[in-house]
Amino acid sequence: MALLNFRKREEAAKPVNTQVEAFLNGYSIEVMPRTAEKVESFRDILPVGTRVYIAHIEGTPIEDMVATAKRLNAEGYPVMPHFPARIIKDAATLENWIAMYQGEADVKQALLLAGGVTTPHGDFDSSIQLLETGLFGKAGFERLHVAGHPEGNKDIDPDGSTRNVDAALQWKQTFSETSDAKMALATQFAFDAAPIIEWANGLKAAGVDLPIHIGIAGPAKLQTLIKFAIACGVGPSLKVLQKRAMDVSKLLLPYEPTDVVAALAAHKAANPDFNIEHVHFFPLGGIKTNAQWATDNGGASGVPASQSQG
Repeated sequence: MALLNFRKREEAAKPVNTQVEAFLNGYSIEVMPRTAEKVESFRDILPVGTRVYIAHIEGTPIEDMVATAKRLNAEGYPVMPHFPARIIKDAATLENWIAMYQGEADVKQALLLAGGVTTPHGDFDSSIQLLETGLFGKAGFERLHVAGHPEGNKDIDPDGSTRNVDAALQWKQTFSETSDAKMALATQFAFDAAPIIEWANGLKAAGVDLPIHIGIAGPAKLQTLIKFAIACGVGPSLKVLQKRAMDVSKLLLPYEPTDVVAALAAHKAANPDFNIEHVHFFPLGGIKTNAQWATDNGGASGVPASQSQG
């Protein structure tokens, strides 16, 4: 019986893809205050030192954001709250948010983005305008991330081109060369490695060498992913999900990002100078489920994000 049990454990232990394990070093994950509340202890599911982004959805009180940041920081996680330009009324509000985050939660990192609001609440419309205030530099932020869009963004380029997105990235590249803060691109999620690789290579060819933290949707029901993908404007790689939806044998099975992560990891292994440096997870099927997938695929042994150079 003991031998039988040993064999069962041996069969259950899935060998880790070493390329994927290396690619998951320093991965980050995103939470919201209301989803973080459901996690009794993040230390039970995430390696200490994992960078945790805190998404700021319209209508979420800043006090809830700061409280979540304070809790995560106390548990040993460097936090990176979102600063969505279009829901920040003015420079005074931005300065107050920064003071609250730093004074109460010792926040030293931020993700600056336009935000998913059509009509700005006040003076700001873009992350560029937030950077232009100089408030993040004045406050001594050590790291500033800005948004990247591997498949374009129709809110920014309604004509379907990438003209405005590309111009914004060139501006951010120039800004990064004068900023004391480390900068990187945190991207929207996508499901197909080929368009991601083409986009990343195109950035480098255009002189944008900001490190890329590629957005990856965590394990979730297929219907959930398709809903989020359409809402977030995911483009060509949506076909990966649509093709899966047509396969009756896979329709009811949860999606896992194994294929896209493995393909990107293999490309990185073959091309060490590839400018995607880390994975950023969107836990659309739940934080615990996503964290467990990362652990099962070697993420638990990765270098903590706080020690990462990318």
